[in-house]
Amino acid sequence: MTPAASASVGETHELVVVGGGLVGVSLAIACAQAGLDTLVVDREDPSVMLAASYDGRASAIAYGSRQILAGLGIWEKVAAEAAPILEIRVADDNAPLFLHYDHREVGEHPLGWIVENTVLRRALLQRVRELPTLTHAAPQSVTGVERSAAGALVRLADDGAVRARLVAAADGKASPLRKSAGIRTIEWSYPQMGIVTTVRHEAPHRGVAVEHFLPAGPFAILPLTGNRSSIVWTERAELAPRILAMDAADFAAELRRRFGDFLGAVEPVGPRWSYPLAFLHAEDYAAPRLALVGDAAHVIHPIAGQGLNLGLRDVAALAEVVVDARRLGLDIGDSEVLRRYERWRRIDNWMLSAMTDTLNRLFSNAIPPVKAARDLGLAAVNRVPPLKRLFMRHAMGVVGAVPRLVRGEAL
Repeated sequence: MTPAASASVGETHELVVVGGGLVGVSLAIACAQAGLDTLVVDREDPSVMLAASYDGRASAIAYGSRQILAGLGIWEKVAAEAAPILEIRVADDNAPLFLHYDHREVGEHPLGWIVENTVLRRALLQRVRELPTLTHAAPQSVTGVERSAAGALVRLADDGAVRARLVAAADGKASPLRKSAGIRTIEWSYPQMGIVTTVRHEAPHRGVAVEHFLPAGPFAILPLTGNRSSIVWTERAELAPRILAMDAADFAAELRRRFGDFLGAVEPVGPRWSYPLAFLHAEDYAAPRLALVGDAAHVIHPIAGQGLNLGLRDVAALAEVVVDARRLGLDIGDSEVLRRYERWRRIDNWMLSAMTDTLNRLFSNAIPPVKAARDLGLAAVNRVPPLKRLFMRHAMGVVGAVPRLVRGEAL
């Protein structure tokens, strides 16, 4: 634990965040820098999480999420390693019709950025060490939470326990805290697997992200710094293990067949990672003394690259309602405070979850009438500038009643 070795029985914090991933640590930073005595508990060792072999993924950071990270003192630490998305090209297999987004249609700033997850984790942990009101317990596990009208008692694996006014579950899609609270979910698995790797290419990508829809699922080419791109390759679940088991030459050939030659010679330069794809949405985002954020509340298909952005908007909304309640002298774990958070986030999360599920089902097939209809749809959106700008602003995370951090304001 930083700064202490372990949590002692009776130690008290205003907020305990369970789960030290990108969303959990962001929430802890947001609340701690606003003055809340905050503890984040993570079962992973930070040194393991920062190793290059831990996670090869990169995240799309929408403009609104960039505003959040800037407000948390994170963006300045990652900006040099963030590749701007200046254009997005969406194509359906070999169809001549396509959808093209250009950042100049909505403003001077990029549509978003691509940042490697290792870079984000390093910056978040650096920021944790800068905040005196934030304690980081890792590696440490939570074995249970007892919630009552008086507060919450968080029991730890080392037989310690801490008290809190509010517990935030950022413990992932299998969230033990969500399950122990009896919160039900709507969920299913997709017959697909995500394959992630990094490639180096001969020509510069010029800030262009490509989403190429193939019958098995989307093949995304996301710009990284230098002449590199992150590949998010959705493949049929039964075929993915065979692709992952290929030797280097065969894997490179299979990847190039999907990538194309528009950036010249392409070569994989990083390890391969894979993960199953699933849909999950919690029926409630809160229970007495408990709030769900990130994957504990919702998991979506990566087709639009919006998973982390939804989690960061959860962070901005929950931090705002909690900080406002505290300033008014209210109990931050009060049910009405948590209901406000739930009402605020439910529509945005549900709409994007449904949209990504629909898009994946619509595009991950080769049925001729369906293919013809969706190609016409892409072309129609491309030729209606007001509709296209609305879609772009949605993807940027700046539509609707957004939290203060998204607007670039302090908590």
